[in-house]
Amino acid sequence: MCGIVGYVGGRRVLPVLMEGLRRLEYRGYDSAGVAWLEDGRIELVRCPGKLTGLDGLLDGRRDAASGIGLGHTRWATHGAPTEANAHPHTDCTGSVVVVHNGIIENYYSLRQDLAAEGHRFRSETDTEVLAHLVEKYLDGDLLAAVRRALADVEGAFALGVLWTGAPDRIVAARRQSPLVLGLGTDEAFLASDIPALLPFTRDVLFLDDGETAVLTREGAAVCRLDDGRPVEKAATAISWDAAMAEKGGFRHFMLKEIHEQPQAVLNTIRGRVVPETGEVRLPELGLDEAAVRALRRLSIIACGTSWHAGLVAKYWIEEWTGLPVEVELASEFRYRRPLLDGQVLAVAVSQSGETADTLAGLRMAKERGAPVVGICNVVGSTVTREAHGTLYTHAGPEIGVASTKAFTSQLAALYLLGLYLAQVRGDLDAAARREKIRALVAVPGILEGRLGAWQARCRELADRFYGCRDFLYLGRHLGFPLALEGALKLKEISYIHAEGYAAGEMKHGPIALIDREMPVTVVAPRDHVYEKVLSNMEEVRSRRGILIALGEEGDEALRQTADHVVEVPRPPDPALNPFLYAVPLQLLAYEIAVARGCDVDQPRNLAKSVTVE
Repeated sequence: MCGIVGYVGGRRVLPVLMEGLRRLEYRGYDSAGVAWLEDGRIELVRCPGKLTGLDGLLDGRRDAASGIGLGHTRWATHGAPTEANAHPHTDCTGSVVVVHNGIIENYYSLRQDLAAEGHRFRSETDTEVLAHLVEKYLDGDLLAAVRRALADVEGAFALGVLWTGAPDRIVAARRQSPLVLGLGTDEAFLASDIPALLPFTRDVLFLDDGETAVLTREGAAVCRLDDGRPVEKAATAISWDAAMAEKGGFRHFMLKEIHEQPQAVLNTIRGRVVPETGEVRLPELGLDEAAVRALRRLSIIACGTSWHAGLVAKYWIEEWTGLPVEVELASEFRYRRPLLDGQVLAVAVSQSGETADTLAGLRMAKERGAPVVGICNVVGSTVTREAHGTLYTHAGPEIGVASTKAFTSQLAALYLLGLYLAQVRGDLDAAARREKIRALVAVPGILEGRLGAWQARCRELADRFYGCRDFLYLGRHLGFPLALEGALKLKEISYIHAEGYAAGEMKHGPIALIDREMPVTVVAPRDHVYEKVLSNMEEVRSRRGILIALGEEGDEALRQTADHVVEVPRPPDPALNPFLYAVPLQLLAYEIAVARGCDVDQPRNLAKSVTVE
């Protein structure tokens, strides 16, 4: 969950490193540092805290003539966030410098062995072991030393290594942690994620597991870590530009991304449906139609917000296809023995495509012979390379840590997947599919027309409720996963304790918490469980709880029951309610967090891409 940036070329290195690190702040971090080569020696500057602190330490040094260096933002896994534990790390001689993302599982035994050989450690981190291992094996060839060092390592890593003895190159390597290379004219870049490269280049190479690369001004030479065999890779042109990763006039990235949802949903749908005929076209899934017809069930594997998207999809797919759908928390799924085979479709959902637990679940499903489809937002990420087929969401870069447009785009992708399965299996006829596709295509316009009003209403509610300590979110059927997602959004960016529950479960515990100090947010569309939800609201009201209801425009019964109402248009098909109710729930969390003065884009203790277990 750290950020890595590297550069070799003709530019002054420090501005490149610092700009790249700024573009990676969304990943979350607790310390930062840079290292560069100057007059034949390594210069190293690190500090705990934000990049502004590192910027201050670099005053007067930004014009250093060096054209090679490494930068890093750290999310602590071994050792507290201190200057000593911040990256980059060096060896005993100060001539080898390493930046690393991942976890070295056998670092303790390696450290003991190295210490017994006379190596002196300065930090508590697992990463420092890598610098000393490279030092141990150095014999004039940096690439050979890195390969030998990593042969001793158990665990996940993405790393960059610089050595004073080879001042024209950086060696990079990866295993189970993302790493991307950027190519320019007489220059090369290294980063843990694409946004760090966007100000400088859009031509990239994605390293795969078990690969290493040597970066020089001439470009990047890739080979296998194990045997050194060269690997030919074609550059990928990234369509995102630097401006796409900026705030675009909005106060926060999160707000910008909330407002981008109509376009993100449209981009996910575009080119994949034929509204006139009711046809869904998903050739990128790589699924044989005979195999689709033979499926016995689905297993959706995800974490966090992506898991909530999977819970919504369960209702859709089971209704349309009759197939049972299991929605698995990847962090639990990977530690049991799931019953998977070639007749179970595994669907791995991850915005980044690098979520460690989801990747582990994906690999487990493949090992058991299940066909695997990835739903992902990042082209070339590990999920997309390891799944048998991928349904991209095309939402564009999501910088805010709290997922917004990725969620609704995942809903769109899962909706299309469900319709496609029903189409191939013959479970929905063309007329039914045509109706559902036309309804889906209408969603972006509905969202676009209501964003302004929703934000204004949620700002009013935030002024009333930002001081509360607890929130309860309730919903039934499709409203239940939305209650979970609404509670997650509030707790992660406002630091208010919030719980999401199935409304029918309220009597099994949560009702004991309800009093006049407890706001209860209820997802209450006019669907087949509407009357049940109204009854649950009356139970809250009788205990003097404060009711905030999200419901359909003109619903007088709701207005008479709730203390506060956020009006939501009625969609062409009730199955689409999750798209429309998710957005005001996001805005409510956002406005409350802003009213509380919270760091909305980088909430404490959270990271955008959870690339360690």
